[in-house]
Amino acid sequence: MRVINKDWTVAEVIEYNPDLVEVLKGFGMHCFCCQMATMETLEEASYVHGIDLDLMLEKLNNFGKNDEGDEIDEFIKGVKNVCDSIYNEEDFEKALRSGRKLTIKMGADPSRPDLHLGHSVALRQLKKFQDLGHEVVFIVGDFTGMIGDPTGKSKTRPSLTIEQTRESGASYFKQVSKILSPDKTKIVYNSDWLEKMSFKDVILLAGKYTLARLMERDDFAKRYKAGSSIAVHELLYPLIQGYDSVHLNADLEIGGTDQTFNMLVGRELQRDYGQNPQVVITFPLLVGLDGVNKMSKSLDNYIGIDEPSESIFEKCMKIPDNVLEDFFRLTTDIKESDYKSIITNDIREAHRVYAREIIKMYQGEDKIFDAENRYNQIASGAIPTSVKTIKASGARLTVVKMLVEAGFAKSSSQARQLIDGKGVKVDNVLVTDYYQEYDISCEPVLSKGKNNFAKFVL
Repeated sequence: MRVINKDWTVAEVIEYNPDLVEVLKGFGMHCFCCQMATMETLEEASYVHGIDLDLMLEKLNNFGKNDEGDEIDEFIKGVKNVCDSIYNEEDFEKALRSGRKLTIKMGADPSRPDLHLGHSVALRQLKKFQDLGHEVVFIVGDFTGMIGDPTGKSKTRPSLTIEQTRESGASYFKQVSKILSPDKTKIVYNSDWLEKMSFKDVILLAGKYTLARLMERDDFAKRYKAGSSIAVHELLYPLIQGYDSVHLNADLEIGGTDQTFNMLVGRELQRDYGQNPQVVITFPLLVGLDGVNKMSKSLDNYIGIDEPSESIFEKCMKIPDNVLEDFFRLTTDIKESDYKSIITNDIREAHRVYAREIIKMYQGEDKIFDAENRYNQIASGAIPTSVKTIKASGARLTVVKMLVEAGFAKSSSQARQLIDGKGVKVDNVLVTDYYQEYDISCEPVLSKGKNNFAKFVL
């Protein structure tokens, strides 16, 4: 069997195997009747069309091979092990076996730019699509952010300005680069096409879906039944998000189970616009540190991927025992047999293994030792060797003043409540007197609870 290389012309490729035309089309090459175009070498064509030459050669040479089929079988199996649902599996397998470079879409809500482990569940799957050579398009919904996604909300969410959503988009890209390959990630803003739509375009789009279908969404149905207001612009949100898929001509969209309705609207709209409907893959919502609700910054039950390693370690140790297995399965590459064995033998050590793995993935292996050592100090009741330093406003301060200046309390009254709750110490000694003063030249260390420390200096 001959090996196709960069010096082959397009005409030679087609003559060698006419079926390879479909592979070339998958890379955006469509003109095969023009002699000039077909006489281009693959290297020249890749430059003209902006194609990854190595990937194209790999696809051409692997076309029809059983090995590729085996690789795809394993890939599909891996996705099924993590995902919640695939709409539908037949279309998914067909797309993967087409030899085309697929456009994989994922959207983001710019009102919450801090990524946490819950977001990583789907993002890690996007990385695996990248590794197969497919194009990942990460949509920052700066335009839809001005509406506010009503998914799961019991009331209307406040809108954002374009400037606010763009700032969040920049933060998103920095953080997703810890998971996705930056050079293989296309970041787009949906205001680039949605702002250009006329009112006529919006009316025509709205005409492609019925109110009855929109009211099938649980959050809309619950709000309507409860007599809560639903603004008309909120009803447009699923259509607008769905139109993103039409604009991109997406082959596949990935998201959490809470986005299932919106993503399936995109699939239906693509049919209406004469496109092949995208495959939709939904992933489970990772439960938060409370063990009940989905991980969310607003509920303060999250582990941020950009947090300091010390904070990550402490939070990982707080993961409820009954959901630790899900954390391993959904957010790491540790083998199932390995993490199940550790959990069965020593649940506390399993938490430590998980914490080390997450820090290694997002902060670097060199951060593990200090983070674990700080946790051990706190767990034993000692003051950590490394704490934040606060420049005091005076030579002597009351404990109430210290709590406010450290940011542990928003007001003096809140500071007094903390003291009453027996959660405040100075130099590891419990404080019960609101008016207790401390000499700052001695550099006292204030603590609130087990995890918040601050050293005061002049």
